[in-house]
Amino acid sequence: MDNPELQPIPDTTEQKIFEAAHEVFTQKGMDGAKMQEIADRAGINKALLHYYYRSKEKLYEMVARAIINKAMPAIRQVIESDLPLEEKIRRFIGTYIDIISQNPYIPLFIISEINKHPERFFDAILPATLPKPEVFFRQVEAEVAAGKIRNIKPQHLIVNIVSMCAFPFIGKPMMRILLGMGTGEMRIFLEERKYEVTTFVLASLRPE
Repeated sequence: MDNPELQPIPDTTEQKIFEAAHEVFTQKGMDGAKMQEIADRAGINKALLHYYYRSKEKLYEMVARAIINKAMPAIRQVIESDLPLEEKIRRFIGTYIDIISQNPYIPLFIISEINKHPERFFDAILPATLPKPEVFFRQVEAEVAAGKIRNIKPQHLIVNIVSMCAFPFIGKPMMRILLGMGTGEMRIFLEERKYEVTTFVLASLRPE
């Protein structure tokens, strides 16, 4: 008689494994994650988890690729679009904050894994096709040359935008303490960041 622990996993179980692994890996990284904890969160036994994913590394790569691949297409679509610069900035900020709000551990996850396992992150996880910042850079340089915005290097502009969008999520525990906000208040605050960051960035670009 076949071992019931080694039967093929139904799609619903596969989804539970992915969701559980997503939670554990994004919170603890690959090194801190335990297969037993993933199995427990998925509501299955460890033998069944190992049947489908032979190693923690393989499961990690699947989850990490899914996280990054979910974010990249939306960001790339905005960055490489033909939108006017101001509208592109508005949409980029809105899209970026929306993505992180739905996956709040993404910034810390990426920073942690690049620092701990740079070769694996860049070789096995990061998509081959990334957003092309050169499109955005040329657009900024053209606006500067036309006198429509102040003289600013596009590299500094994109770093300013990403930093202001990402930091409240990276420093969320500290921000909650510093601002004295509960979970609901913090959620509203992070949603307000779209308007605040957009307004700040556009004001900073006015010609001198």
